[in-house]
Amino acid sequence: MSRDLVIGIDSSTSATKAIAWDRSGRALAEGRKAIGLANPQPGYFEQNPDEWWDSTAAALRSITDQVGAERIAAVAISNQRETFSAFTEEGTAIRPGMTWLDERARPQVVRFGKSFGAERVHAISGKPLDVLPCFYRIIWMAEQEPEIFARAARFAEVHGYLTHCLTGRWRTSTASADPTGLLDMTRNVWSAEILDAAGIAIEKLPALMPPGARMGEVTHAAAAFTGLSAGTPVVAGGGDGQCASTGAGVTSPGSAYINLGTAVVSGSYGRNYAYDRAFRTEKAVCDDGYIYEQCIRTGTFLVDWMAREMFGIDATAQLSVFKALEAEAAICPIGAGGVVVLPYWLGCMTPYWDPYARGVIAGLSGSTRRGAIYRALLEGIALEVAAQAEKIAAATGGEIGQFSAIGGGSDSDLWLQILADAAGRPVARSTAREASSLGAAIAAAKGAGWYGTIAEAASAMTRPPARTFRPEPKNVARYAELRAIHADLWPRLLDWNARLASFAEGKPS
Repeated sequence: MSRDLVIGIDSSTSATKAIAWDRSGRALAEGRKAIGLANPQPGYFEQNPDEWWDSTAAALRSITDQVGAERIAAVAISNQRETFSAFTEEGTAIRPGMTWLDERARPQVVRFGKSFGAERVHAISGKPLDVLPCFYRIIWMAEQEPEIFARAARFAEVHGYLTHCLTGRWRTSTASADPTGLLDMTRNVWSAEILDAAGIAIEKLPALMPPGARMGEVTHAAAAFTGLSAGTPVVAGGGDGQCASTGAGVTSPGSAYINLGTAVVSGSYGRNYAYDRAFRTEKAVCDDGYIYEQCIRTGTFLVDWMAREMFGIDATAQLSVFKALEAEAAICPIGAGGVVVLPYWLGCMTPYWDPYARGVIAGLSGSTRRGAIYRALLEGIALEVAAQAEKIAAATGGEIGQFSAIGGGSDSDLWLQILADAAGRPVARSTAREASSLGAAIAAAKGAGWYGTIAEAASAMTRPPARTFRPEPKNVARYAELRAIHADLWPRLLDWNARLASFAEGKPS
């Protein structure tokens, strides 16, 4: 039988899912296993790296049991970003992995920004000062766990670790390395400047490979564990956000995706390096180019939170109530009768980069109904996306023509129409239900030699949208007015919120 399938491994925060795809982007088999998450103390979020590998192996075994190892032409990895651990040279973890949710390194972020220069680290890495990039937690480890730091032969993110497990080689994709904050984004090499300032030896990091490149082959030991055939090529994929972008067909200038998931992440493609506080710059899982990414930490998380905590709705047991909420929100006018939501329940990334930011519901009155609050939530997120899209276009010189919507929230007709009207751009509902896995599979298809480029593979393996929501001119004009009001709110609350945060922590205001 010919090797007619590739596998996209999607190692996320909660589980590893592996899916086998054919040349046309059709999913034929799937395997999945959950990953645990520990919260040993406030701000600490950890995982056992053994579970990254065990869940990957179990997911792969499920696929090979269904379709046979002999059909697999190549595998590639999509992984949760900004999650890493310390390992021996042989690949044994010497401490729990720190996930992207972890906030323990806030003091290190501040100190490094002052000593190295916030603007300089942003220019090199494409990342504004923020707690997410891994290297601040490596600095934390050097300060708080010096013995573990000294023992570590390797620091690797999930992609690099899984590549070692599969191939025996410490290699990773530049599109997974860049969220560590240690990649020189213009030269595609580890930044000697940042490494020297952080006290991290370059020899302790994986070798870098571009997306779509063959990183090695499955070893006999890994074959026995996963069910794959020894010698199966392992191809460089990338971070889950960039893979999702590729899976949504965003591989050329003017295209953008929006993932309406637990968080709302949106990214547009461009060939030239640019950086600005309105976005963070990532390497695209493509033949070249970058993703200019904005991120709102609360998406469907906030939808679920509001339904549960404010309206008393069990999201898992009463899904029909969400339809009722949507119907109530749909009959509300633009602006939700004067109610505005700032969706900063978990802090703010783009454009303010303020971990102490908190959510705001403004404009409540005795006449406010839950449908208006719900609409204001959807509008608040849409207005944030629209505002940052304009800033990204101005900073990069590339206009966004259309958004491709993925994630659970993309099932909402109301939300997609609000997004289209607020942004003044069409929003197409993607048919890619597992975009991160598909993006990795597209890279694997290029590495397997099925297609000459990742862009060619994406064109063949992605499908036309299920439906496109087009902006209504009168609504676009109305949302432009609302966006100007919305944009003024947080700057006015910034100092007040800082005082409130200090008060809540027991500090003098």
